Amino acid sequence: MNYHRALFLLSFVFALVATAWGQEAADSGVTADGQQNTTFAAAAVASGHAQPRTPDFLEHMVDLILELFDIRSSGNTATHYIIALLITLIAYVLRRIVTTLIFGYFRKLAARTETTLDDKLFPALENPVKALIVVVGTVASIKVLKLSASADETLGYVYTMAFSFVVFWGFLRTFNTVLDHLQEMAKAKQMSLAPFMPWIKKSLITIVFIFGVLMIAQSLGADVKAFLAGLGIGGLAFALAAQDTIANIFGSVVVAVDQPFKIGENVRIGSTVGTVEDMGLRSTKIRALDRSLVIIPNKSVASETITNLSRFNGRRIEQTLGLTYDTTADQMQELVAEIRRLIESDADVDPTTVHCYFRDYNNSSLDIWIVYVAKDPDFAKQLILRQRLNLAFMRAVESRGLSFAFPTQTLHVASLPPKPQS
Repeated sequence: MNYHRALFLLSFVFALVATAWGQEAADSGVTADGQQNTTFAAAAVASGHAQPRTPDFLEHMVDLILELFDIRSSGNTATHYIIALLITLIAYVLRRIVTTLIFGYFRKLAARTETTLDDKLFPALENPVKALIVVVGTVASIKVLKLSASADETLGYVYTMAFSFVVFWGFLRTFNTVLDHLQEMAKAKQMSLAPFMPWIKKSLITIVFIFGVLMIAQSLGADVKAFLAGLGIGGLAFALAAQDTIANIFGSVVVAVDQPFKIGENVRIGSTVGTVEDMGLRSTKIRALDRSLVIIPNKSVASETITNLSRFNGRRIEQTLGLTYDTTADQMQELVAEIRRLIESDADVDPTTVHCYFRDYNNSSLDIWIVYVAKDPDFAKQLILRQRLNLAFMRAVESRGLSFAFPTQTLHVASLPPKPQS
């Protein structure tokens, strides 16, 4: 792409500018203070304070290349610039090879696998790998040139930042791709963890980003330990001030791990009954039966008893039929058997759960106790079943000339007082 070519050209121009700056600093040091610098250097070596700087891996490789061309000059020659440009061109060709051949081969291999993770992972790593080749080529081309000590030290920080940034970028894109894949899997399998995946992803990426910044700062010589110590004291004060918010965040984590409900399900949390509309870091939103919106803090959600009304595996129905006291024993026995037959013969009822008995002598009725379980947990279908059976019960009672009882009182008077004589 064009921006990669521009980056290579910019790196080579930067090398020329850095060389001119380093050469100018070196020349001015020799002409103005040459004798003094020589004296200070000799004194430092004699006292043992000056330590020769050990060349890094790239410098060592560059020195080997220069030895192959029998270049031993202390300054920059035309050969130095030619070699620097050649290394830049080699890096550009290598980037094209990696992009076209190697990653193309990896993509073909990924297309043959069952998982889709590798299909997303290789495209995510392609740009960081390109950038890494650009950085390595730029650093190698600049290290061919002879720079002053101050310029070399300054460029050392730049190299460290560039390498750290590219490596961290690649790791961050890999981590982000894996989290996206996990989120898609959770959503496809309708896991209760799926609604929490966006903020879980943001939280983990934030932690990784902070960790990466601290590692880069540590590689540049910053005192990260002192910063973390100060951050710990400040974090303690912040935690005390935001303890309710932290409690809600931990409550949301508990709900995400335990998975007692998901969005769209009907639940009872404490005294609140409704449909779950949203689950966030701080609170859970429930649409109540009266269509009002109830917002419950997650710390309360984690501590309250939760009843999930959408996860029935059946619907238990219990009711009592009361008949009048003029019902005979034979009529009662026949009616109980008929009611049991009606319930057990219905296809929507689990026959192993049916109970039907003449149970109680109530104050104003003879009670038949009925229990059965509807196979379908759907609330509306349970009501349709219940209505169908209730109508069948009414027809069975009416066909036998019996009557349902209702609360009545009968007053028995032993005798009436005599009427007064007029």
